[in-house]
Amino acid sequence: MTKSGPEPVPQALVEQVIAAGTWAPNHRRTDPWRFVVVTGGARQRLGDLMASRLAERLEDVDDERRHELLEKERAKPLRAPVMIAVAAEPSTDPKTIEIEEVEAVAAGVENMMLAAHALGLGAMWRTGDAAYDPAVREFLGLSDRAHIVSFLYLGYPEIVPPPLSRPNPDRFIRWLDQ
Repeated sequence: MTKSGPEPVPQALVEQVIAAGTWAPNHRRTDPWRFVVVTGGARQRLGDLMASRLAERLEDVDDERRHELLEKERAKPLRAPVMIAVAAEPSTDPKTIEIEEVEAVAAGVENMMLAAHALGLGAMWRTGDAAYDPAVREFLGLSDRAHIVSFLYLGYPEIVPPPLSRPNPDRFIRWLDQ
């Protein structure tokens, strides 16, 4: 999805997309996924928070460039009518390997994207500095242990991009048979 229109996405479709995420494989069946659906005015409030957090990190930037960067950051949650923050909440079970929890959630995001496209929606997976910001995690109601894996944007695409070309997979494969 390159650009999404303002048309709202029905809650039932959002729930179908989220349900697809919970079907990802998860080694110890700990269900590490957490989904925070951000719509309406909450998108603007999140954008304001993201811009204020960026402002704290900007040093030695002239006023015009600073304004430009802050407005771009503020607009990120407004890319589509629905943004789902998808996070991994790792199990506290000592037998659980934390990276496997994050990997399970990443697999869930791929499922969500496939489901969204099958339902006629556009989906875009983004992260950026905000995904690693404790203030953003807090705004979303996530624990300090949570890892934001994706800001998944959903909407009805105004523009459908051409398919991406992919390299021949042979260059990534090594066969071991002995």
